[in-house]
Amino acid sequence: MSTTAELLKGAAELFPDEVVTSAHVRHLDLPFGAGRFALITLDNGFDHTKPTTFGPQSLANLNAAIDQVEQEATAGTIVGAGITGKPFIFAVGADLKGVELLKKHDEALAIGKGGHDVFKRLSALAVPTFAYYNGAAMGGGVEVGLHCSYRTVSKAIPAFSLPEVFLGLVPGWGGCAILPNLIGAERAVSVIIENSLNQNRQLKGKQVFELGIADAIFEGADFLEQSLLWTANVLNGTTEVVRAEIDRGEAWDAAVAKGRFIADSKVHGAAPAAYRALDIIAAAKDGDLQAGFDAEDTALADLIMGGELRSGIYAFNLVQKRAKRPAGAPDKSLARPVTKVGVVGAGLMASQLALLFLRRLEVPVVLTDIDQERVDKGVGYVHAEIQKLLGKGRINQDKANRLTALVTGVLDKAEGFADADFIIEAVFEEMSVKQKVFAEVEAVAPAHAILATNTSSLSVSEMASKLQHPERVVGFHFFNPVAILPLLEIVRGEQTDDASLATAFGVAKKLKKTAVLTKDAPAFVVNRILTRFMGEIQNVIDEGTPVVTAEKAIEPLGLPMSPLVLLELVGPAIGLHVSETLNRSFPERFTVSPNLAAVVKAGKRGFYVYDSGKPELDPEVAALLVQGDSVLTEEQVRARVLDAVAQEISLMLEEGVVAEAQDIDLCLITGAGWPFHLGGITPYLDREGVSERVNGKKFLAPGTASVPA
Repeated sequence: MSTTAELLKGAAELFPDEVVTSAHVRHLDLPFGAGRFALITLDNGFDHTKPTTFGPQSLANLNAAIDQVEQEATAGTIVGAGITGKPFIFAVGADLKGVELLKKHDEALAIGKGGHDVFKRLSALAVPTFAYYNGAAMGGGVEVGLHCSYRTVSKAIPAFSLPEVFLGLVPGWGGCAILPNLIGAERAVSVIIENSLNQNRQLKGKQVFELGIADAIFEGADFLEQSLLWTANVLNGTTEVVRAEIDRGEAWDAAVAKGRFIADSKVHGAAPAAYRALDIIAAAKDGDLQAGFDAEDTALADLIMGGELRSGIYAFNLVQKRAKRPAGAPDKSLARPVTKVGVVGAGLMASQLALLFLRRLEVPVVLTDIDQERVDKGVGYVHAEIQKLLGKGRINQDKANRLTALVTGVLDKAEGFADADFIIEAVFEEMSVKQKVFAEVEAVAPAHAILATNTSSLSVSEMASKLQHPERVVGFHFFNPVAILPLLEIVRGEQTDDASLATAFGVAKKLKKTAVLTKDAPAFVVNRILTRFMGEIQNVIDEGTPVVTAEKAIEPLGLPMSPLVLLELVGPAIGLHVSETLNRSFPERFTVSPNLAAVVKAGKRGFYVYDSGKPELDPEVAALLVQGDSVLTEEQVRARVLDAVAQEISLMLEEGVVAEAQDIDLCLITGAGWPFHLGGITPYLDREGVSERVNGKKFLAPGTASVPA
């Protein structure tokens, strides 16, 4: 059997570029005469912008620190030991860069076993141990604290989570086994499954305490001092820690069943991680922690060697890294300052945009529309949203007053836009209307002002073609709801200059959006792929496949919602309009469904009614449908839809719509909510053999979103 030190040494050799975390041991005398105490501080030598992680060498350093503390505890020279982090960061778990490099199952097993072997030594010490969650804690950072006897948490913690299931892993260093035994299965399922599958929802310090993960909570300013005072009282017997009794009966089984229901509703059985985590939680009911740790090791190794995790890490890297350095963006030094924003239109989309610009840029924002009533309604919407933020305590009264004063509405574009630096239109999706608006704006706007369009499918170049200065027109396509979806497709028209484009990217960064540069091609990225995807679903329904079969065919992808529910969210009329636009450009691939046209003509808002609480085909829509007699199976539908998507993505890359397949995936993840476990779409198409079947080659190089060869 290899020792822990040997395991970690071997793993460290596979990962020479690890950002190594040190584990410093210092000693202090606790107050109230409680005795001498050893405190381990985790620190990678960087500030809080580079959070502390656990790679193999980092685990080895912690192991060595525990060697020292163990000797002192056995010798009776200390009364307790604690672990904490550098300022603002406790630790954020395993170093995923190292996980990406693993090629063999036994290497992956060593990572799981190595973490367990080190962490569980904390619970085996001859003295009580304490974890002081002073800052952000995720994954293995949370788990190292779970192995301690007691835990305190800072009220100031912004992020605390076990996000592994979100990425395609399980909490594999004690989380699945210890957490349900500490706080009960229902709360553990909420943290491990529900929060992860809800876009990696984070806990704040107060919630960590209320859930029972921490035994005490203190203010951030003097957190460590207060934690040490509390520690002294616990060791002296002055403070008694009482924890709720765990229900190991039906409540445990009900919690696991609830977890399976949540997983089914989110990933539809398409991603294994949640189910593996639930199996371990279910088995942890008898309190046998070592059996739980062994199960975590196996699950971790299996998942590390699976495509889902590699796609999850790939997606994570896209969102965390590629999104911060948009491919093809001009030098940011070319960007011009934006000190006032104009919004043409005051409808719901325009009002959402006005609110976003106002909150992020904190500069004057002026809306215009065709009559005073619309202008007042748009400004009123923004004012009401500011009041909601105030009511929720998200902003204070001073800020609410300042923001309210910054937003105005006028009818006269000359009055509103004469000194604006950035003007965005959000009017009706019709080329002649948008050209007319831009002509009016160009006549009154300053020469340097950017003219941006929020079009979802029309040509930016054509929109700019009749202007005197088409070089300052840029596509700035947001996704609905604007406040939630991060993607912003920035479209370069044929004549857009670098300074205008750089300014657009600069504004996008201040808006905290994920900006992707796209060529001025019909419907850009997300809408083009979704329209091809939806179009093929619509085609099979029109040809005769039942609606329920067509919908169920897509479930194995684990998308956030079914195609026809998505159509309802977008609006059938908008879906029809985009399909008509694309049909004009690519009639051989994009069809206009007569059934969808009939649904729109009848004024229906979707295909479903929800009288029973779940979606059922609207009888009125069913009566409108005219279908052929060609009925496909779910497998045939899925193959046809995926083939169409693979073909479309390949054509888009050939046309240079975006720089690489990675940008397609980034767009689908951030603009359409496609799951991390798919990696967007191209890793899934590669993994399922669709890419090679349709295009003769994979989209991504081996090892990019898969296990390295």
